[in-house]
Amino acid sequence: MADSIPLNPVRKISRKTAYYNAGRPARYQIEDESSSLDEMPLMMSEEAFENDESDYQTLPRARVSQRRRGLGWFLCGGWKVLCTSCCECLVHTCRRKKELKARTVWLGHPEKCEEKYPKNAIKNQKYNVVTFVPGVLYQQFKFFLNLYFLVVACSQFVPSLKIGYLYTYWAPLGFVLAVTMVREAVDEVRRCRRDKEMNSQLYSKLTVRGKVQVKSSDIQVGDLIIVEKNQRIPADMIFLRTSEKTGSCFIRTDQLDGETDWKLRVAVACTQRLPALGDLFSISACVYAQKPQLDIHSFEGNFTRVRKTAVNDGIFTRLRLACAVGLLDLELNRLTKALFLAQVVLSVVMVALQGFLGPWFRNLFRFVVLFSYIIPISLRVNLDMGKSAYGWMIMKDENIPGTVVRTSTIPEELGRLVYLLTDKTGTLTQNEMVFKRLHLGTVSYGTDTMDEIQSHIIQSYAQVCSAQSNGNSASSTPSRKPQPPAPKVRKSVSSRIHEAVKAIALCHNVTPVYESRVNGASTEPESTEADQDFSDDNRTYQASSPDEVALVLWTESVGLTLVNRDLTSLQLKTPAGHILTYYILQIFPFTSESKRMGIIVREEATGDITFYMKGADVAMASIVQYNDWLEEECGNMAREGLRTLVVAKKSLTEEQYQDFESRYNQAKLSIHDRTLKVAAVVESLEREMELLCLTGVEDQLQADVRPTLELLRNAGIKIWMLTGDKLETATCIAKSSHLVSRNQDIHVFKPVSNRGEAHLELNSFRRKHDCALVISGDSLEVCLRYYEHEFVELACQCPAVVCCRCSPTQKAQIVRLLQQHTANRTCAIGDGGNDVSMIQAADCGIGIEGKEGKQASLAADFSITQFKHIGRLLMVHGRNSYKRSAALGQFVMHRGMIISTMQAVFSSIFYFASVPLYQGFLMVGYATVYTMFPVFSLVLDQDVKPEMALLYPELYKDLTKGRSLSFKTFLIWVLISVYQGGILMYGALVLFDQEFVHVVAISFTALILTELLMVALTVRTWHWLMVVAELFSLGCYLASLAFLNEYFGIGRVTLGAFLDLSFITTRVFLWKVCVITLVSCLPLYIIKYLKRKFSPPSYSKLSS
Repeated sequence: MADSIPLNPVRKISRKTAYYNAGRPARYQIEDESSSLDEMPLMMSEEAFENDESDYQTLPRARVSQRRRGLGWFLCGGWKVLCTSCCECLVHTCRRKKELKARTVWLGHPEKCEEKYPKNAIKNQKYNVVTFVPGVLYQQFKFFLNLYFLVVACSQFVPSLKIGYLYTYWAPLGFVLAVTMVREAVDEVRRCRRDKEMNSQLYSKLTVRGKVQVKSSDIQVGDLIIVEKNQRIPADMIFLRTSEKTGSCFIRTDQLDGETDWKLRVAVACTQRLPALGDLFSISACVYAQKPQLDIHSFEGNFTRVRKTAVNDGIFTRLRLACAVGLLDLELNRLTKALFLAQVVLSVVMVALQGFLGPWFRNLFRFVVLFSYIIPISLRVNLDMGKSAYGWMIMKDENIPGTVVRTSTIPEELGRLVYLLTDKTGTLTQNEMVFKRLHLGTVSYGTDTMDEIQSHIIQSYAQVCSAQSNGNSASSTPSRKPQPPAPKVRKSVSSRIHEAVKAIALCHNVTPVYESRVNGASTEPESTEADQDFSDDNRTYQASSPDEVALVLWTESVGLTLVNRDLTSLQLKTPAGHILTYYILQIFPFTSESKRMGIIVREEATGDITFYMKGADVAMASIVQYNDWLEEECGNMAREGLRTLVVAKKSLTEEQYQDFESRYNQAKLSIHDRTLKVAAVVESLEREMELLCLTGVEDQLQADVRPTLELLRNAGIKIWMLTGDKLETATCIAKSSHLVSRNQDIHVFKPVSNRGEAHLELNSFRRKHDCALVISGDSLEVCLRYYEHEFVELACQCPAVVCCRCSPTQKAQIVRLLQQHTANRTCAIGDGGNDVSMIQAADCGIGIEGKEGKQASLAADFSITQFKHIGRLLMVHGRNSYKRSAALGQFVMHRGMIISTMQAVFSSIFYFASVPLYQGFLMVGYATVYTMFPVFSLVLDQDVKPEMALLYPELYKDLTKGRSLSFKTFLIWVLISVYQGGILMYGALVLFDQEFVHVVAISFTALILTELLMVALTVRTWHWLMVVAELFSLGCYLASLAFLNEYFGIGRVTLGAFLDLSFITTRVFLWKVCVITLVSCLPLYIIKYLKRKFSPPSYSKLSS
């Protein structure tokens, strides 16, 4: 007869997110048509809402206004949208994704699978050998700047359109592409090595011939994999068998939900009972697994009998194919389009002033090519090299050791962040719990008074032992019937401490685990209790919550040690070394709904039956007997950032327990409303319980989390904490880390399950001002389904937001919502595999290498070792990168505009002829050896010192407005370029009217000097390399005057215009060049001086 067993999964830990996104439809699907309504004011009163239910159901749904698509839309970018849509449609048709289906997996027989599944491989690479060159070229030429220069360079193959030498156009373009390809190749090789390292991890595969070693990437659906202790689970798996006789095993799901605590799982019963591993092949068995779902907390499947087996695996896991493009690149791309428009207008004006004579269309194109230096090809290569320099500076910063820049294209994004979305466990906290406080109502014990508790425990157990020895001398067998309760008298502090510590040591789900060490090697624990080594040296604790481990470790420190536990009993060791055995009669696990857990135990020595319970204060307040201190002390501990648990007990007689057990078993057999009936029976015990104590446990924060969060808040960055943890825990950490300041209120969004509840709760939330928001993932899903825009608008006004019980998909979804609704830059930081989707969805992803592995670190743009490093990364390196890139980009454009202005003046004077002013090497040299090094040295500039930027984070706030690179600053540079270009050209023509043949040498010399002086004008803090660059460039130019004199003439060399070397050494040449340069630069220096004196920028006030 076949065994059919419902299954619970051991979820794959390292590969999850993008696979489930693959087959996902639009963000939200409204299930029923009646619910797709709504243009309803959210400030409707609750009474009106209740009375207006019929009207509420008939209101029209808010419509998204669609922009009209006309010729203007097409010219302003619509063509790009249409081309992209066509390409995506073509790719989708060629590579149609397979529909995800349920699967039947045969144990140990991958060949029996109905379908062929992909390899179990991680892939973070963007390209392969075939797609690398086309992919990089596409990424480059999708920018208007590079596409434009490709067209201009190709036009030079047409003789009638040829302006200069081919190398003057193709050499810069080739250099830009070469630099880009080398950088992408380096990044791709690094990604490939990281993937290879992850995919090469070895696992033991069980075959008919025995164990064989296989790589993680070679695991197939249906394989039987043996996972050793402390080894990562490489795929979604079904738990078939374990070395533990009971079939139990503790696993961690840190790569799914970020929780590093241990969770108990039990193997499939019929495979656990098999005598040996090889018998798995002798049974005919298969697993039916549902198709992959978004929900990571549920799984449906059946084990049918007609070690762990891989169920889901494949390359459809963690792919990041999108190329990161920074906001600065997009802004510069828009500015280059504006420059192209100005270039076309200028060319049309030139042709119009000619009177549209002859082949005017050809002349128009020649003018477009002639003025092509308005849009500098060197802009891209300067910015790309600058970004590489910023990345190198970040990695070499000794104040943030271990920082790695994995994406070298977006360092300036670090300087414009508005929203920081952070994980909790392992990011803000160390996930290491430490017991801090025990409160008994009249007396409180802290870390410095724990020795008093220890002395009380030693004293009380010494009295218990002496009493038991006296009792044993009188009667050889203990009475199984508990003594009648004594009349109520005030207990001594010693007895109250004894009861409290014993309750904490018994009421939990912690299991002690022992490792026997033989000659330094770890071996499997012995099966018999008699041989078990209960020494403290090799004992560790495993539990589903680190809070519980902290409590048990504390009871051990004060003398009462948990030494053994199985499914039916647990044993405690007293300070004197005696073993106390307690039989577990019933256990009621913790749930997020009940917020408490309980256990009923029978003491072996006395036969006493006791019901212990612990839980959150909100759940326990109505259960314990009346008291006047619990609420106040819970509030005090919460303000200290401690996680509180209320501990209580109730003594039961044998008759009371038997009555409870019969009712409890009957309720568990009920078919209808089983959960409610079981809860009702348990609640019958939860009445008038004796309050024993209140405990306070601290989740230790990462180093310097509080000052770092305060620094980020002062910088204008809004911080959202997204965690898979419980609401109470998340709220507690938000307080203790000062994510929520002491004077701020916290609005806990009530659980909502439908539209009406969401509407009322949003109305309630809207009335609050300047308060932090705490919301659960389920409530968030409902709000976003019906009131997406309203919810995001309200949440963005909060100083801090905490989302708890978030799945990895929800984390990424929140990031995308902020990007869509606010258009601000987002940054996500996390340390686990469950944070990968959030990190990759953000504009800037930061991963922390921590206890949860390297998945987040490898998938992120930047990798750091501690959360506190993010302060310097943003305030110093992010700020500098953005301001330097903005200055560098605008200066390179100024360099192109000034020479184009001179060309326009030259052409207008010479009857609007489309003849180049500067030929061949002069144009190439102008953009490279003559000015490149001084201009590029701007990447070393800084307005304030790093210490000042950290001391005054308010300086960062100005960057989010994008004022360093805007149309205003761009227009200022345009005016400067037009002024200087006009002065240089007209000055050369006016002062040298008699020596007109030397105009090229004169104007070009003045141009080079002007550019070098403008770099000096732009620099705010001098670096020795800047001085070297200025002198080197000037030296190169002076040397070229002697060796390249054939290029310093009007028109072509064949016209006989050569440079007179004797002329350029005369005083007349020198003073006139100096006058032209002075007139072009001195006014700008005066304006800069006056501006700094009467309207100084914020950074100059600090530096002075």
